[in-house]
Amino acid sequence: MTETQPAFVQYLGATLFAVAVLHTFSTKFFENLAHRQTAHAGLWHLLGEVEVVFGFWAMVLMVFLFFSLGHHEAVAYLDSRNFTEPLFVFTIMVIAGTRPILQLAGDVVNVLARAVPLRGEVMFYALVLIVVPLLGSFITEPAAMTLAALLLRERVFGGAVSTRLKYVTLGVLFVNVSIGGTLTHFAAPPVLMVASTWQWDLGFMLSQFGWKAAIAVTINALGATLLFRQELSILDRMPAVQSQTAAPLRAPLSVIAVHMLFLAGVVVFAHHPVVFIPLLLFFLGFVTAYARFQDPLMLKEGMLVGFFLGGLVVLGGLQQWWLQPLLTRMDATAVFFGATALTAITDNAALTYLGSLVQGLSPEFKYALVAGAVSGGGLTVIANAPNPAGIALLRQTFDGGAIHPLGLLGAALLPTAMAMACFWLL
Repeated sequence: MTETQPAFVQYLGATLFAVAVLHTFSTKFFENLAHRQTAHAGLWHLLGEVEVVFGFWAMVLMVFLFFSLGHHEAVAYLDSRNFTEPLFVFTIMVIAGTRPILQLAGDVVNVLARAVPLRGEVMFYALVLIVVPLLGSFITEPAAMTLAALLLRERVFGGAVSTRLKYVTLGVLFVNVSIGGTLTHFAAPPVLMVASTWQWDLGFMLSQFGWKAAIAVTINALGATLLFRQELSILDRMPAVQSQTAAPLRAPLSVIAVHMLFLAGVVVFAHHPVVFIPLLLFFLGFVTAYARFQDPLMLKEGMLVGFFLGGLVVLGGLQQWWLQPLLTRMDATAVFFGATALTAITDNAALTYLGSLVQGLSPEFKYALVAGAVSGGGLTVIANAPNPAGIALLRQTFDGGAIHPLGLLGAALLPTAMAMACFWLL
């Protein structure tokens, strides 16, 4: 079915994809419905979970395919999809979100903070938004998102800060993680989709993308820090809040080293689920053996994010018929701005993957496609694969336990514009 998709299946896939996108902007409506119609509150709460949206509509699609095309065709379509990325994001969230890894990351940020003039939460905030997203080029973007979100949740979002600060921080974080993974050719999903086909290596990424991304990440982070400097300074005078969330027992270096080895193994074999899934199972056994140095694992959050991305893979597989012709009709300038906009309604890795299927593209077109895709990676929850992980980890700190998609979109516009300017003008 994937080679010669019936027209009605293509139209259905596009329609359900559009409905899912609209659903992501309507989760607040379902949450409010759960409070008004308590008889079915569980269902409305489920539909109000942004991580459930694409998985839910993907199931609707598969039910339709089972009845319209038969189970052989429906299963064949699922078999044709690549679910490596959802599995990897789930695995990396579980490992990167453990206490020993977070303890190490927090210590590194604190050491850097002591080496610069500013002190306290102001410097911590700036460094998390600069250093951790750039680390995503080496430990992968999902791991960077997990680490940054958990560090911010514990040290910043857990305090008495304004909703405006939270949304602006979220927008900067999502954009910075999306562009911060472009220093290398193996960490950012939209780059991974084309690096082998277009023969982009480490030197190419550093010279064409990396230094520009580092400048944009730094400007975005420092801008947010200066904007909320007074509010962040107040957190330095709230030790009680910090102590309530501090780890009760620090992990020894030996435990941290083993966690880092597991994390490194999963990153190295990121494209091979037959390797990193057994590593995860082995890791779960190790965590159980040293439970006193652990917090509850993020299994639920990881599964929800994996479900979201799996649904995106299923629905996204039926969008090539309209996305690819749309991209190929653009020149380099148009594709740069078009890819940034399209990323808001579809995963940026899907855009670059479709571009990699087209023969005879100019170097300028290739650069513009990837630069636009990563620039727009912070606009919505579906724009970049790690975004659902950030939403899952931080949403409980927002009013009503939900992050409004329009609030995220508005907060990400200025950081996105800065990323676009750096990639296009420098």
